[in-house]
Amino acid sequence: MNNFDCGKPVDSFLKKKFYNFNEYLYLLFNTIIMASKISLHTIQLLIVFLLSVSCSKQEKTEDGVVKVNKNGIPVMMPLQEELPKLSTAFINDKKYGVSRFFEKTWSEKNDNVAFLVAKNGQIIYENYMGFANKRTGEMITKEMPLHIASVSKVLTSTAVLMLVDTKKISLNQKVNTIIENFPYPDVTIQTLLNHRSGMRNYAYFTFENGNWDKKETLTNEDIVKVMVEKEISLERPTDTGFGYCNTNYAMLALIIEKVTGLKYPEAMKEMIFAPLGMTDTFVFDIAKDRDIIAPSYKGNNVEIGIDYLDGIYGDKNIYSTPRDLLKFDKARYAPFFLNPDLLKKVYKGYSYESKGIRNYGLGIRMSEFEKGEPFYYHNGWWHGNNAVFSRFIKDTATIIVLGNRFNRNIYKAKNIAASFLAGSDTTSVAE
Repeated sequence: MNNFDCGKPVDSFLKKKFYNFNEYLYLLFNTIIMASKISLHTIQLLIVFLLSVSCSKQEKTEDGVVKVNKNGIPVMMPLQEELPKLSTAFINDKKYGVSRFFEKTWSEKNDNVAFLVAKNGQIIYENYMGFANKRTGEMITKEMPLHIASVSKVLTSTAVLMLVDTKKISLNQKVNTIIENFPYPDVTIQTLLNHRSGMRNYAYFTFENGNWDKKETLTNEDIVKVMVEKEISLERPTDTGFGYCNTNYAMLALIIEKVTGLKYPEAMKEMIFAPLGMTDTFVFDIAKDRDIIAPSYKGNNVEIGIDYLDGIYGDKNIYSTPRDLLKFDKARYAPFFLNPDLLKKVYKGYSYESKGIRNYGLGIRMSEFEKGEPFYYHNGWWHGNNAVFSRFIKDTATIIVLGNRFNRNIYKAKNIAASFLAGSDTTSVAE
């Protein structure tokens, strides 16, 4: 037992990490009960089990409780206390209306879609139809990862906010203190998160004036290089207005890399995907994954190929499923997800210059009404991929829609919110 390395597997049982402490106690108790006698060997095994659990420790900070792994990297934890169990009557009532909406909106003949509606983390209705890959005949299923496009920004921002929460970085920190040679001295992490940096979209300035050879895959680091070498100017002075811009989140991915010491795909896996059990979620690697991913299609079913912009991540390039995104959504209700003051900043609007109800927080859009609670969401589009991730926090309801054939009907998903959320389940039971 000397010099025990908690990262070293002991056996298939003991090496398992239990993020739900109640589950851990239950398992430990039953292990003891099932033993005819507690031998020295059994005691040693239990000690090893305790050490394996402690490899991801909960640390108390001034602002709250943050989960940090053995490498000092914050990890997102599943919701430990389940939300109230929905009654069968409530589920059946809501399922009928949602299923009718689905049937009216999408045609099995023409559409590729993955659709899920949940409340209290419990699936009310889900449906999967169409081709993941027409060439191979592979169909969309609940386990089939699809490109979530700009919904990736919600996950990227979450990783950044976790780094803020653990004091690795701060919201008002200048980006040029983290990314070497970053050319805009007034841009902060917060102005990247809320799209007030004033930067231009990399898809535009790399396409213009021979600024980039389109035969070469553009990387996140290359974006910085082009901005410096080609002296790309800001569209507006920093923090003087809102301008939705993918470059912001490409830079946030670089910040995650600089702070964690991991490449963005590995960092996202360690911080979010693995601890939440998002086994069907990954960051697309253009060098390794181009032949295994579900391709996307135009509205006329013509396949859209990979291009030089498909190497950029942070703003896009996460593949996932509605079920995995539901795991992520549930985890955001955990009381230790982020400290309360930081969480308030996430759901604060920063784009009030424009008239209307649309607004943007830190990595999430919102619709605000004169009456009623705002709902929070993020849409996505890339090539033929469309995505919707909508959260109704007060009602703990979630709508997730993904598709790999361009179809604007996916964005209609929010239309079911009013009828779905009308009334609450006052007969919640512990079935």
